[in-house]
Amino acid sequence: MTLVIAFIGKQGAVMAGDMREIAFGGDDSCIEELERELYSGSIASDNDLKERADEIGVTIRVRDDKAKVSQQGGVLIGEVTETEGPAIARKRLYATVGSYAIAEVVDSRLRVTRRGGASNFVVLGNDITKQTANQCIRGMWEGGTVQDALRLIMLTMQITASVTASVSRTFVLVHTDLAANLTDAVNRDSQK
Repeated sequence: MTLVIAFIGKQGAVMAGDMREIAFGGDDSCIEELERELYSGSIASDNDLKERADEIGVTIRVRDDKAKVSQQGGVLIGEVTETEGPAIARKRLYATVGSYAIAEVVDSRLRVTRRGGASNFVVLGNDITKQTANQCIRGMWEGGTVQDALRLIMLTMQITASVTASVSRTFVLVHTDLAANLTDAVNRDSQK
């Protein structure tokens, strides 16, 4: 799992997602141990990740080219994947001007778990990425425009990438100033 951050405002919405994908190979218990260390913040750099993986006999393949956010007809969509042993769960964030929805994808079924309105930041990620992003937002957000939120999101992405190897230093940013219908977007994805 990695990091997706969005700001939902009354005049616009903006979303950023990192581009890291890590594939693990080896003994399941060793993989779980490495993932636990990575997602808790014990492993800060790519070198630390490689060294720790070598130490416990886990192979890793790191890609920094997976786009996790997109914009479709005024709806921003971001997705993160959680792995816990063999179980894989996906969370999807839908955002537009004035509203957002969070859905879980389990066994190809989409279920909305939360909805909200304007003037909110939403963070999806692992423990360390959520903790770091929420600290940045709480510590630096004093209200403002969508442009102010955009700058804060960019800074938060950079700071988070510096404290955990689970996030790439590159990220994709999308925005909208349209108030699109979230229910329609969720329903379209439910039928895929």
